Amino acid sequence: MDQTFNAIDVETANNDRASICQIGIVHVENGVIVDTWKSYVNPEDWFDPWIVEIHGISEEMVASSPTIPELHKKLQDRLGEIPLVSHTAFDRVSLERAMQKYELNPLQVQWLDSATVARRTWKKFSKSGYGLRNLANELGIAFKHHDALEDARAAAQILLKAITESDIGISEWLKQTAQHASTPRETIVYKNLSGKVDGNLYGETLVFTGSLAMKRSEAVQKASAAGCVVVSSVNTDVSVLVVGTQDKHKLKGMSKSSKHRKAEELIAEGYDIQIISESDFLDLISNDAV
Repeated sequence: MDQTFNAIDVETANNDRASICQIGIVHVENGVIVDTWKSYVNPEDWFDPWIVEIHGISEEMVASSPTIPELHKKLQDRLGEIPLVSHTAFDRVSLERAMQKYELNPLQVQWLDSATVARRTWKKFSKSGYGLRNLANELGIAFKHHDALEDARAAAQILLKAITESDIGISEWLKQTAQHASTPRETIVYKNLSGKVDGNLYGETLVFTGSLAMKRSEAVQKASAAGCVVVSSVNTDVSVLVVGTQDKHKLKGMSKSSKHRKAEELIAEGYDIQIISESDFLDLISNDAV
């Protein structure tokens, strides 16, 4: 079986996926980690104090670090044409959004989602429990969460265990996920939004908060067509919170909505919840990669 690939993870300064402040890469050859690389990144953006508490990376720590344009060639040279693994689509979207921000060419790589592979390999994770922390704990992988290199290493080890368990190599997994991504989508009836099984984000439970550029009903339909179960409130089953524009008159003196604050509380307790912007949400659902 072919087991040669790169794994990548990023940390961001705030909820904008383009605000990358750290990148970690793990190089795997024939099933063995042979090299690693990590760099702080100056996102040229503001740092959300709450997110800084999670990953420990501050604006001062990255002030003299290279920007994405300064790292672009190094990233492409290091990644080459080997399949690139990330755990869920969020790291891919971060890198795509960062390239768009600086009008750079996207990385010329073939993406593979280790969460998708794990969900197909172990039935117990097919609908839930496939977050990086939970999978690592279940599979006996020790790592320090929210450090880009540690997370990339965990994603690589999860994929290697899935390859061993499934007896399916990288090339075949790429084919299988590509077939899954190209499955035609049927029209969704708005009153029956349970999440399409063949959607790119199947298994994610999503909540919207704030005002969106599109109608909320349209956003809900798009999320469901992408595979998400859309719910109205934040709870321990939620994995994605999409934050729109907040009406200060509805915040009652707070800087964030009650849904946003609840999501942050759950993340602090160890739950894997991604907090993203509307534009990041649209990037996630517009790409057919799984």
